[in-house]
Amino acid sequence: MLTLASKLKRDDGVRGPRAPNPASDSTRRVSVRDKLLVKEVADLEANLPCTCKVNFPDPNKLHYFQLTVTPDEGYYQGGKFQFEIEVPDAYNMVPPKVKCLTRIWHPNITETGEICLSLLREHSIDGTGWAPTRTLKDIVWGLNSLFTDLLNFDDPLNIEAAEHHLRDK
Repeated sequence: MLTLASKLKRDDGVRGPRAPNPASDSTRRVSVRDKLLVKEVADLEANLPCTCKVNFPDPNKLHYFQLTVTPDEGYYQGGKFQFEIEVPDAYNMVPPKVKCLTRIWHPNITETGEICLSLLREHSIDGTGWAPTRTLKDIVWGLNSLFTDLLNFDDPLNIEAAEHHLRDK
């Protein structure tokens, strides 16, 4: 899976510590985001919840992947929910962009796929929002917990779904 990391190591071994040609050095430059993602993806894959599966459509683009959550308990047990996760260039100073691709009736997910999860907020009053110390693993575990224990009825994103759930579980 870590194709990008293997490629980086191979390129460094072939070219040595400094590339003689400045043009080839600029094409070889790797962003901070990509260096972080190599480590974080390895950690994510080693610590993935049993109800989650990640898919990288292009193994050379670690900044875009899909997550499937299949809850094994709670109201959503037996369902299969797809998420699209895109990590921006300014990562880890800003959170990844996450969208739910599966249409769902959920207090913290709109029917258009927007997600209310404090981890995904760039600025949070309660201090639980995004911070540079957070990782992709935190995001995946947070999305997974939306289907088990994080139903937010005090400040739901989908008010109708929250009211419906409170009326008729």
